[in-house]
Amino acid sequence: MRLEAVSKRYGRGGWVLREVHAEVPPGATVAFTGGNGSGKSTLLRILAGVSRPTGGAVTGRPPVVGYVPDRFAPEGRLSARSYLTHMGRVRGLGTGAADARARRLLDRLALVGGADAQLRTLSKGNAQKVALAQALLVPPGLLVLDEPWSGLDTSAHGVLAEIMAEVAEAGGAVAFTDHREAVTRAHASVAYAVEGGRVRPAEPPAPRAPVAEAVFAHPDDGRVPEPVDWAALPGVRAASGDAAGTRVRVERPHADALLRTALDHGWSVAALSRDPAPPAGTPTPKTGGRA
Repeated sequence: MRLEAVSKRYGRGGWVLREVHAEVPPGATVAFTGGNGSGKSTLLRILAGVSRPTGGAVTGRPPVVGYVPDRFAPEGRLSARSYLTHMGRVRGLGTGAADARARRLLDRLALVGGADAQLRTLSKGNAQKVALAQALLVPPGLLVLDEPWSGLDTSAHGVLAEIMAEVAEAGGAVAFTDHREAVTRAHASVAYAVEGGRVRPAEPPAPRAPVAEAVFAHPDDGRVPEPVDWAALPGVRAASGDAAGTRVRVERPHADALLRTALDHGWSVAALSRDPAPPAGTPTPKTGGRA
């Protein structure tokens, strides 16, 4: 998929994007980085096909696109499952298939309140899970994510990383925005910088360090450890699990600091292993509960 001299403005206002050239190839995970107001969200809407460029051309867009906007604020009395089943039918699935797919996705994302929670009752992070699920009802050839980690809980961070890797491994492309360099380095195979409506290739992500994997659990003496935002710690690639235990993949140079943090917060180290850095697009292991 290519953007060729793409420009965008709204009405007679100033140019939001000017002469953008970018490529989102199959199997790639492409990051667009930049500050607020740089034009990132507009660029993603054009990639997803929900906004047309004022000038230039977009070619090679896959027929199935999954799009998660930066804000998803559903209203009404529909449950998450009913909403997703309806969206699945809009996308060509039968009712039974859409319902089953909705249930599987919401279970994987651990929606608080379950599949029958009403949309209007959801927190920002749980609404984001529903938005992500609707983008995945039909396997996308292009997955477009605008600040996808915003509001998600720690366990969902790991699931999102798995999903992005799975889309790329299946030959799809992923395009996402985030303002944090560490996130771009951990997840992107290609990066562009967006500034003042202009887009340029960014420095390629640094080579990934070898990875260690740690499993943390509650101590056997019954003490309850303090919560840790695992995904926010330096060098962490992915974290998944629940309140009883979690599995963390971390770059080896940061492994000692991760272990110190876990022990300082009262967690027990249930397992620790070293493995080589996985090939690009390899999903991170799943876990559930205590190891």
